[in-house]
Amino acid sequence: MKSLSVFAGIALLVLPSLAAAQEVTLKMGHAAASTHVFHTGLEIFAEKVAAKTNGNVKIEVYGDRQLGDDKQLLEGIQIGLIDGALVSSATLPLVLGAASFDALQQPFTVSTYEQLSAVLTSDLGDELLATLDEKKIKGVGFIEAGLRHFLAKDKQVTSLADFKGLKTRIVPIPLHKAIWEAIGVNPIGMAYGEVYSALETGTIDAVEINVSSVQSESLYNAAKQLTLTGHYFWPGVIMMSGAAWDKLSDEDKAAVELAGKETTAEAYALAASQEADTIAFLEQNGVTVNKLSDLDDLKALTAPVVTTWKEKDPLIAKFDEAFAKGQ
Repeated sequence: MKSLSVFAGIALLVLPSLAAAQEVTLKMGHAAASTHVFHTGLEIFAEKVAAKTNGNVKIEVYGDRQLGDDKQLLEGIQIGLIDGALVSSATLPLVLGAASFDALQQPFTVSTYEQLSAVLTSDLGDELLATLDEKKIKGVGFIEAGLRHFLAKDKQVTSLADFKGLKTRIVPIPLHKAIWEAIGVNPIGMAYGEVYSALETGTIDAVEINVSSVQSESLYNAAKQLTLTGHYFWPGVIMMSGAAWDKLSDEDKAAVELAGKETTAEAYALAASQEADTIAFLEQNGVTVNKLSDLDDLKALTAPVVTTWKEKDPLIAKFDEAFAKGQ
């Protein structure tokens, strides 16, 4: 009997340590193509997580909307059907009501990739991610898709007057609607996966988009006029469902958060390094690259939107202040 008691005592000591070391495999998706920088960034995150958790946490990356588009990914994460995802930050106010993420889409408030990276890896970036906790989502980092520009099907846009009336695809959130109505286009809300066919058929005349997506979605075959406006960046948020997060030991949770912060810095450096090469690729594939002659006037047109939006959420005002200090 005594030996059985000793054995039972040893088992009680061993079992918790075995549970802490239990391997967890998480499936994480995104809505971009598998050739997109979002995919590369999420793979970097997966590699870091595996290394920092000694293989305890393995992440399988699914691109090409295999697990759904941004809206479907967010809804799946909230109810625990999807382990995690990389979701465009612009979608969070639309689907989750997470208004503070509008801070990352204020027009012309950020100057460089480096500046945005520095803010997102600071305590302020952590504060923004923490707002997802109440949605039963754990945010752990960011991956950048690139500066947004303006791609038109066939109209050369080189001045403010050229924007007028163009049927332009936007993410249908109030912030983007306000920005693009101020610029003078006819904004049309549309799912990302429908953009190619809409350009091809003339359902839309243009789209505001990053060049990495123009390349990875082959939009250069449907639209040939690119105007370099650089109006805002396009961060994706690395996130996990509350259910998936709760599967991890405290030690692995800390390792995943560190992996997320390191991935953010590397992903921004990667996106910055690819911008010029991607634009050169588009030119080689028949796209005319234009500059806006009155970019300062475009900035002035959208400035009132920034003023209005910083009053909507305290975090938006904090981010605007942080960006202003870095300029």
